Amino acid sequence: MRKLFLGSCLSILSLVALAQRKAKTTDVNIPVRPKLVVGIVVDQMRWDYLYRYYDRYKDDGGFKRMLKQGFTCDNALIPYTPTITACGHTCIYTGSVPAIHGIVGNAWWDRDEQRSVYCTEDKTVKSVGSTGANGEMSPRNMLVTTVCDELRLATNFRSKVVGIAIKDRGGILPAGHSANAAYWYDSRTGNWITSTYYMNDLPQWVKDFNAQKVVDKYYALDWNLMYPKETYVQSTADEKPYEGKSFGADQKGFPYDLKKFIGKNYGTIASTPYGNSMTADMAKAAVINEQLGADDITDFLAVSFSSPDYVGHSFGPNSIEQEDDFLRLDTTFGNFFRFLDEKVGKGQYTVFLSADHGVAHVPGFMKENKLPGGTIDDDRWGKEIAQGLKDKFGAEKLITSNYNYQIHLNHRKIDSLKLDKKAVQQWIVDYLGKQEGISRAFAIDEIMTVPLTAKQRDMMVNGWYPRRDGDIQIVLQPGWLDGGATGTTHGLWNPYDAHIPMVFYGWGIKPGRTNRETYMSDIAPTIAALLHIQMPSGTVGKAVEEVLK
Repeated sequence: MRKLFLGSCLSILSLVALAQRKAKTTDVNIPVRPKLVVGIVVDQMRWDYLYRYYDRYKDDGGFKRMLKQGFTCDNALIPYTPTITACGHTCIYTGSVPAIHGIVGNAWWDRDEQRSVYCTEDKTVKSVGSTGANGEMSPRNMLVTTVCDELRLATNFRSKVVGIAIKDRGGILPAGHSANAAYWYDSRTGNWITSTYYMNDLPQWVKDFNAQKVVDKYYALDWNLMYPKETYVQSTADEKPYEGKSFGADQKGFPYDLKKFIGKNYGTIASTPYGNSMTADMAKAAVINEQLGADDITDFLAVSFSSPDYVGHSFGPNSIEQEDDFLRLDTTFGNFFRFLDEKVGKGQYTVFLSADHGVAHVPGFMKENKLPGGTIDDDRWGKEIAQGLKDKFGAEKLITSNYNYQIHLNHRKIDSLKLDKKAVQQWIVDYLGKQEGISRAFAIDEIMTVPLTAKQRDMMVNGWYPRRDGDIQIVLQPGWLDGGATGTTHGLWNPYDAHIPMVFYGWGIKPGRTNRETYMSDIAPTIAALLHIQMPSGTVGKAVEEVLK
């Protein structure tokens, strides 16, 4: 009888334990996460590229896979100015804006240090894998955490985070402060490098990758079109006078001879689609050798594809070069996703894709097609303002810089000479208001009373961090930009610069789309919600709930 009773008790206890285990595995409050999150930023990708070339993207390419099987936010906007690379990468991964995270441009005039500061410069660290200043970089100028940092915190730093980009700022800022590594491309040597902020020596796999001199292998292919030239109906003619000459004045359109750069010029690769290919090769090597997504602790790969920015700046968004660049990028993404299917497991990883900014049409293209636009002459302005201030106030060098469509006053000199700062500001504002291509100019400390649309005011306020920003804001007319006779740029509030792709795909993502207004700053909190982790420390965005299953 006693044995029967004991046996019954053991059976009951076993059933209770089994029930508890089942309860644990079905408890909705226990975080379940993908093995790997891959953040993809395409440097200079207008939103309309998703659909402009859609019928030319491959069925097994990357863009159609994401659009058909993922969730796209078709009205995603940047919520600040300036719409520039460093700011965009930072916003995507922090969910914050320059007014909070402090990355107000690729560079800025720092009021505390009284000098120009590059966004990721750090003189306290040394280059690793190279010599000189190219590796003296870190994320220390960024004042908040990224979603990668928050994942590291949530797993007690067991998650691995790696950032990769040709541009240092594209690899460093997204990966965050606590990343295991960030790697960027040294255009002097053709090698991928890092800094002592992360490590004292390159891993052997990076040394092996560098030893292959992948850049020369791609140069040997030259750059010809993927398809017959006449099929590029979404582009202008192959050669236009308002396009730049990235490969030399002697190269007048396709095919471009790249073999001449082998062993001589390692920077030009960035201005070709092969810069994207090389970046994807490096990302694959990181997944394999760092074993990203190899266990049940979620890892994060932050990869930025820089080449579209170089191609776009030189040739413009309507060029045959940029169309071919994106057709090739589609293939690169398709191959990368199939690689992840094999190495991490199909359905075991989450991807998001966005861009740090869009781009304006080339002014020459606008003129050719009778569209409004032009270029401002800020060199002339600078000389005339300097002379005018000297004549009016009897002093020179009252301006320190004109970064990011702002003018920075020399406060120390103005104070030492006991000049009226408001009078100096007003003189400059009055001068600028008379110049062609300027919509308005105003003292930034008066932004809440200046007649502006709510959209413009919000974006400019969101972009202003006082210790790193200027005193006078310049607002250009639509279609106008700061540039020369060839090429184009970005940086303004207008939709061509601020309307970006925002697509989520993979584990935990519900297929669909929305046309409601969403923001670049919503990406990080959406990923944080997916992973059940705290959002970054400066986040102002909101999770896009429709994205999540």
